[in-house]
Amino acid sequence: MSSFRIRDDAPHYTLLTKLQLMSWGLVILVCAIAAVGVMLLYSAGGGSWEPWASRQLSRFGSGFVVMLVFAMIDIRIWMKIAYPVYAIVFALLIVVQAMGHVGMGAERWINLGPLVIQPSELMKIALVLALARYFHGFSLVEVRNPLVLIVPLLLILAPVGMVLMQPNLGTALLLIMTGGAVLFSTGVRLWKFAVAIALGLSAIPIGWEFLHDYQKNRVYTFLEPERDPLGAGYNIMQSKIALGSGALFGKGFTAGTQSQLMFLPEKHTDFIFVVLAEEFGMVGALILLFLYTMLFVYGLMIALSARSHFGRLVGVGLTTTFFLYVFVNVAMVTGLIPVVGIPLPLVSYGGTAMLTLLMGCGILLSVWIHREVRIPRSGITDY
Repeated sequence: MSSFRIRDDAPHYTLLTKLQLMSWGLVILVCAIAAVGVMLLYSAGGGSWEPWASRQLSRFGSGFVVMLVFAMIDIRIWMKIAYPVYAIVFALLIVVQAMGHVGMGAERWINLGPLVIQPSELMKIALVLALARYFHGFSLVEVRNPLVLIVPLLLILAPVGMVLMQPNLGTALLLIMTGGAVLFSTGVRLWKFAVAIALGLSAIPIGWEFLHDYQKNRVYTFLEPERDPLGAGYNIMQSKIALGSGALFGKGFTAGTQSQLMFLPEKHTDFIFVVLAEEFGMVGALILLFLYTMLFVYGLMIALSARSHFGRLVGVGLTTTFFLYVFVNVAMVTGLIPVVGIPLPLVSYGGTAMLTLLMGCGILLSVWIHREVRIPRSGITDY
């Protein structure tokens, strides 16, 4: 594995050049999705900017500035600080265990005065950077050596273990799947994934014993929602009622009965997609999913366009993270998987999740702006 340094002959872009190279199509997509989120939070608040829509708009404005700043940072700088970023975020996960804020039965946040940070969200970005940095220096032949995979597996499993202690099973699974996507992109053979999946499935009976009661109830409810319609099954049953009542074109903006009459739980966070489906129907839901699909396509195009291996892996990893957010949330509220508490990116009300996604978009834009940059790989040439 090579020791990384920035070459003197490597290209350097001015701020004006970077703005000209910016993927404004991706920026517009991000703004469009966020606008849908603000609109839905306005409706969920009873046709009022308070308490959610105005705060969401303010947070997006701040996050948008961060996204642009991150986009301006040279991709080689991102590679240089990948490990320190990972170490800092991992340290924050340790701090959560020591002095974290408890909410809804879980210890996931750190209170810093007016700022509340959820390190597990930041780890999704930090993990991608660290894995991309590690694999940048290895050829395809070297990656197929099982010993090379020890370090990346530790990079993945260490934060997963910390997140499970919070407990936060949904985010832990997302970290595993994101890490798996990066490993797949590096050329890790499929049989190794098959072995890992087999081991994971065989460990389910053991892992079941370590689940909290509320987590077990989520699985029971997923298998049989009607078993406790006024208790554990209430959320998903109300979600399905709202989804079905929206029909093709919906009931109209701010006219959704389940959300406006307070039947739908967590309507501003985990179940915000249901508000959209009830008020704008299947057509509205498909339009939002189309916007997300375009975002994923942009992400993959950026990954494929990068000349540096680090840039390609970062692009794939971040795009996979965005996709998993959307897939898990939509599958969750439609009853396809158990409820795990994953927000809908750029749409659900939230601070750290919104900031994390915009930071990820900023790094993705940096990959695009610096797509022609080549980074040495111990004698391996990037084309």
